Amino acid sequence: MTPLEEARAILGQHYDLKFTKAVQKVTQRIFDRVKDKIPEIEWAFYAPLIVQINRLKKEKDAVILAHNYQSPQIYHGVADIVGDSLQLAVEATKVKQQVIVQCGVHFMAETSKILNPDKTVLIPDSRAGCSLASSITAADVLALRAMYPGVPVVTYVNTSAAVKALTDVCCTSSNAVDIVNAVDGDTVIMIPDQFLAQNTAKKTKKKIITWAGSCEVHETFTAEDISELRAAYPTAKIIAHPECPPEVIDVVDFAGSTAAMINYVKTEKPARVVMVTECSMSDNVASETTGVDFLRGCNICPHMKRINLENVLWSLHTGNEEIIVDPEIIEPARRAVQRMIDYSRKGD
Repeated sequence: MTPLEEARAILGQHYDLKFTKAVQKVTQRIFDRVKDKIPEIEWAFYAPLIVQINRLKKEKDAVILAHNYQSPQIYHGVADIVGDSLQLAVEATKVKQQVIVQCGVHFMAETSKILNPDKTVLIPDSRAGCSLASSITAADVLALRAMYPGVPVVTYVNTSAAVKALTDVCCTSSNAVDIVNAVDGDTVIMIPDQFLAQNTAKKTKKKIITWAGSCEVHETFTAEDISELRAAYPTAKIIAHPECPPEVIDVVDFAGSTAAMINYVKTEKPARVVMVTECSMSDNVASETTGVDFLRGCNICPHMKRINLENVLWSLHTGNEEIIVDPEIIEPARRAVQRMIDYSRKGD
C-alpha cells in the first residue's frame, strides 16, 4: 500500500481539495442531512473529497456500493447503492457500470466479484476484514462435511469466497430462517455465526449444527447491557441485530437484520429508540428519519471504519485495490450466493 502522506500528496496534485464556496454550495444538501452527526469544521475536509469522488466515478464508469455500517459522509455523500449484505448482493447483479467500488468489508467485495466476474471490483482498503469471515476456512467446511455427510451447509455471507464455494446455499441475517426451512432435511449445518445460528434455531423445527464464530461488534452485548439501557431510557424501544447472543435477543423489543431494523424504525416511528448494533448505522438512519430520538447503545466496527473518503478517491484514481477471485472458485461460490438470492425472491 502507498504510504498515507505520499497518497495525499499525489491526490493533492491531481484534484482540487480546497473547501470553496462552490464546493460548499454543491454539497450543502448533503451536509444538511448529516449536520447533526458531522461537525461543520470536519465538513470542510469531507466536502471537496465528496465532490471529486462523485465526479470521478462518472468518468471511470464506476458505481459505489456502501453497507449500512459505513460512515455518514460515505453513506450519504458518495454511495449510489446502500443496504445490508442481501440488498448489496442483489443490487450487485443489476449494476451497469464496469467498475464497482465496495465500501464495506472484504467478503462483500468478493461477493460482488463473484456475481460480476467480468467487472472490476475495488475495495478502498483490503485490510477491511471481518471476524466472522476469518473464523472459518475452506478446510473447516470440508471437515464438517466429513463429520456430517449429506447434511446441507447454509453459510452466512460473512465468509470468504473459498468457503462459499463449498456451501450449498448462502444466507444473510434477513433470510436465514427462510433458507434453513427451504433446504432439504431435518438437520442443517449453519456457519460460521454461532449466535445467528442459535437465534435461527429458535424459529425453526430443524436441528442446527453450529460453528464457534461471532461478530466482534455484536458478541460483546449482554442482557445486563439491555437492563441498563432500559433503566436509563425506560420509554425507549430497544432493537438488536440477530448476531447478538440469544440472551440479548430474548429481552429486546425487536430483532432483525439491518434492513429490518431500519424498516422497523421508519414504520413504527418510536418516540425514542436504541439500536443495538454498529454506531454508524444508527447515525445513518437518524439522518433519514424525523420524529425519532436515537439514543446510543452501539459498538463501532473497526474494519468498516478502514474505508474513508480519502481511500475511496485513491481507489478510483489508481484502480487499487482490485479484488481477484480464483476462477475455479467463482462458479461454485456464485451458485451458493445465487441460490440465496433466488430463495429470497421467492419469498417476496
